Amino acid sequence: MPSKERSLVVTLSISAVFSALVAISTSIFQIPIPATGGYINVGDAMIFTTALLFGPLVGGAAGGIGSAIGDLILGYASFAPYTFVVKGLEGLIAGYVSDGETLTRDILAWATGSVVMVSGYFLMEAYIMGIGPVSAFVEVPGNIFQVVFGGIIGLPLSRVLRKNLPSFLT
Repeated sequence: MPSKERSLVVTLSISAVFSALVAISTSIFQIPIPATGGYINVGDAMIFTTALLFGPLVGGAAGGIGSAIGDLILGYASFAPYTFVVKGLEGLIAGYVSDGETLTRDILAWATGSVVMVSGYFLMEAYIMGIGPVSAFVEVPGNIFQVVFGGIIGLPLSRVLRKNLPSFLT
């Protein structure tokens, strides 16, 4: 997590910019999953990058808002409220677990956020949306792909950016 407080204006600005980046990265590539009506995307790479760089508030806001906007852009409006919660929690928790310094904590943050995302979508699809556990399970491998890809991109990208961003941002 950041070692010093950012101003509210800077925090809101970073949240808005990274929400847009999450929405774009979510929308740029998608594979539909007919069994659930959902889709696989690469937005988790930006969610993890954001959460590891800026902490829980910005990570949660960008993850929830950006991913829900991605759902709306792509025509998955029925998923948007659930995505807001699941992806928001993914970013919030990953940002909370990361200490903003060590690779070990970044990996733990990625793993924790990944479990939240995969289990959150499974529970939401199986029980809240009423798709059923068998159909919801079909999407689990795709969600695992998303978070693994998100870690492969997000972990090194956040570490590089952490060293190169102006100190008032991080």
